[in-house]
Amino acid sequence: MTGRARRGWRALAPVLVPFALARVIVAAMLGVAHLVLSRSHPQNAGMALRVHQGLLAWDGGFYEAIARAGYRPYGHQALRFFPLFPLAGRYLADATGIGVGPALVVIANAAALVGTALVVVLVRRETGDRGLATRSAWLLSLAPPAFTFVFGYAEGLLLALVAACFVALRPAGGGRPAWWWAALFAYAAALTRPLGVLLVLPVAVVALARWRQAGATERSAAAVALAAPVLGLVTFLAWSARAFGDFWLPLRVQTSAGHHGGLTDPLRTLVDDAKGALHHHIGTALHVPWVLVVLFLLVVCWRRLPAAYSLFATAVVAVALSGTNLDSFERYALSAFPLVVAGATLLSRRPLERAVLVLSGAGLAAYTLLALLNISVP
Repeated sequence: MTGRARRGWRALAPVLVPFALARVIVAAMLGVAHLVLSRSHPQNAGMALRVHQGLLAWDGGFYEAIARAGYRPYGHQALRFFPLFPLAGRYLADATGIGVGPALVVIANAAALVGTALVVVLVRRETGDRGLATRSAWLLSLAPPAFTFVFGYAEGLLLALVAACFVALRPAGGGRPAWWWAALFAYAAALTRPLGVLLVLPVAVVALARWRQAGATERSAAAVALAAPVLGLVTFLAWSARAFGDFWLPLRVQTSAGHHGGLTDPLRTLVDDAKGALHHHIGTALHVPWVLVVLFLLVVCWRRLPAAYSLFATAVVAVALSGTNLDSFERYALSAFPLVVAGATLLSRRPLERAVLVLSGAGLAAYTLLALLNISVP
């Protein structure tokens, strides 16, 4: 086995068991959802749709439709789904003949595996703590919203690209960042999900830290990496301008009232969602405790992790809290993988680690079932 292969195996080994366990849990909940539908709610159209869609429920169905036929047949609403993930699904389906839906699920899961392994690499590189790296892999795999890494969602691909960008920015031994690789990964991340553009912040932190000692060649490469996530976003917006005559349309659709919503007071949104419990809107009310947990982890992040990680996590949380509703908040927050690492730093005591992981696995099962039963928006 070559040195590179050994390094790859050392990164993958701590990930394989939690990765497999998460998929067993999600598969089991899909079976439970079928049982609930057939025994209790066979006439519930919304539930029947989600259950029969399975791993392509909710956004997965949109990605599959876009991968099959492109954006035009589905109008403006489809533009909130950025193009790299459905394009990758279509190309894999054409190359293998396995079908667009299965191709998207394969990419989502393979990318989640790679992304989690890269997080392990980063934690070992930054801290030298193998136990912390392993805990981070378990927590990332079993976090309640991590079922979206199993579904045909773009989150797994986003995780892989964001983590790869950080690996390029934070080389072992404090050497020179791999700016061109960072630029490539940041550009691709911004074409995967709107949150990818936030990579401009950690790139800027690393570029500023090296600017004085960098030569002209490195400064030029750093400038390209800094521009790359913005260019990724602009690429899709420019295509929108050509295809639909409106440059800003994808962002306006994303921030419309029916989706994430425009800028609003986060405190008011929290209060409104908390009131949902009084009106039996359980899926809405569930977001509130998660906001408190995430804000706490953000403080831990700033205290224990380098600024590049903390700034990226802060930006993701700020975007997640900025809309008129908190739908999908947990999924957005999970995209800020430094929050998971920050959480793992609190679990150095073995009994606490085991308790949290058991609760996380139970939460993963519960959130998967709630999404499949059309109760909670993933």
